[in-house]
Amino acid sequence: MTGAYGPVIAGVDEAGRGPLAGPVVAAAVILPDSVDLIGLADSKALTQRRREAIEPKIRELSWDWSIGASSPGEIDRLNIHQATLLAMRRAILGLKRVPDYVLVDGCFYPRVPYPGEAIVRGDQSQPAISAASILAKVFRDRYMRGLDARITGYGFSRHKGYPTKAHLEALQVLGPCREHRQSFKPVLAVS
Repeated sequence: MTGAYGPVIAGVDEAGRGPLAGPVVAAAVILPDSVDLIGLADSKALTQRRREAIEPKIRELSWDWSIGASSPGEIDRLNIHQATLLAMRRAILGLKRVPDYVLVDGCFYPRVPYPGEAIVRGDQSQPAISAASILAKVFRDRYMRGLDARITGYGFSRHKGYPTKAHLEALQVLGPCREHRQSFKPVLAVS
């Protein structure tokens, strides 16, 4: 299946490889060739406010989008690399529209039944990957803010699970919770 202007290209990126807690999240996005989203860039280059402003526009203007995630338990069982590829696979397979080609940010391509390639720094050169980067980051940040309301004391809404000084101090005092990645060294050190 091709779009009005050519092949249907899905862009894929992830958020949350480095944190000590929470899922790793991936997004897959199919943008129309004609879409012009002002301010579209790698999520790390945008402020939280800018990401949250553009995220609903990406969802609205995309031909299709999907989110996939791997839980902390899956990260511990598989390792972060394999769990990231699993989250990407879930995002791609969650698309309702079948892509002709898939562009993935990074060095590794997940096991999916579609042709494609991994592009180092693809989030800086491919609009669909940039859009996926934003969706994944906004989704994960919202998840961590919700987690902070359910599991208090760790400050998840502030640091999103990354190993900040405040998070490491909370881990020392409280020990790990069910959302911590038990296989990560700073969590193992207090278990």
